[in-house]
Formats: sequence, structure tokens, C-alpha cells
Amino acid sequence: MSHRKDATSHTRSLAETLRSTACLDWDSPTDWEAANRGFVARLATPVISNAKGRPVWDLLQYDFLQSEEVPETVNPSLWRQARLNMVHGLFRIHDRIYQVRGHDLSVISFLVGDEGYVVIDPLISAECARSALDLLYEHVGRRPTTAVIYTHCHVDHYGGVLGVVERADVESGKVPVIAPEGFTEATISENVIAGNAMTRRAMYMYGNLLPRD
Repeated sequence: MSHRKDATSHTRSLAETLRSTACLDWDSPTDWEAANRGFVARLATPVISNAKGRPVWDLLQYDFLQSEEVPETVNPSLWRQARLNMVHGLFRIHDRIYQVRGHDLSVISFLVGDEGYVVIDPLISAECARSALDLLYEHVGRRPTTAVIYTHCHVDHYGGVLGVVERADVESGKVPVIAPEGFTEATISENVIAGNAMTRRAMYMYGNLLPRD
């Protein structure tokens, strides 16, 4: 059972000091304009499920962030940043460059080539990556995946690759997967050898055992 505590007077005082600081323009729309720039479309219901109907990604858990009123227990700037992170969907970044945000912990990008899509960082899970690809198909057009790029070895940048490409196409060499030198060694070192420590770190980092509120 969760036992919530009110903000202490010290926390309230620090938050008030932050609100009154001259270096933060709380009323500026610049960040919101940047976060929404290039918006194309989003899922009507931002919940992505697996074949068994179990939610793999559920942004509805964070609907409390729709409120502009900042709880006393939260840093006001962090609350604002969290609300900006809730801007999700398909975005046109530039000519032939698209991005899907809010379908997973990380962001997936698509380059529109002459023969198909180059996918950059296919998220954590195949379901989330496939959902992002389907959104792209619906609003930009259906094309084959011609290459996949991993920028680095964190699992949220490669774990969903089977949502955007068939294993057989990779094994046959039809679709190249491009990664930094030493990628496999780094992945094993971090996720297997140091796996327990990384998992524990993530629990402290994200508070994934705590209720979303």
C-alpha cells in the first residue's frame, strides 16, 4: 500500500523560490511551440498492447499530467518538463525526416529514402516500434524498411527491431543493421554482465515500482 506524504515546509519553500526566479519564464510558449512543431497525427488512445492484449505502453497512466496546477511535492520545472514529454505522436522534422514520440521511453526516427524507410533506434519493444511504423504508414505512406541504425547500446534504442524488420531479411543481408563498432560487446557488458546493477539503477531512476501519480 502506498503511504503518501505532504510536502515539507522546506520543499514548499524551495519550490516557491524556483517559481519566483527571474531566469525561468514560466509564461513563455516557446517550449510548447517547439514540442508541437511539425505535428502530423497521434493515436486516439495512446495504449499499445501485445498479442495477448496486455498493455506494453500506456500513456493514459500519466493523464494526471494534463493539469497545469503543480503539486507541492513536485519541482515546478520538472512538472512542466513532464507535461512537455506528454506531447506524443508523429512529427515531420524536415523534408524526408519523421519522428514518433511518446510510443516508448525513447524516440524512433524515420528517414524517407528513394526505395524505403531507414529506421533509427527502434524503441524497446516490437509492439511499440510496430505501432510507430503503422502510424507512419497511415500518414506518410507504406514503404519497405531498407535499413536500421542503432545509435548506441541502450535497449530502448534497439530492443524493438523486430517490429520494423523481418529477421529473415536481416539474416539474408537484404536489410542491413548498422551499429557502432563494439556494439555487441557493449550490449552484453551492460545488459548481461552488469544486468542486475543496471536493473536496480533503473528502479531508482524511474521509480517503476511506485504508483503513477
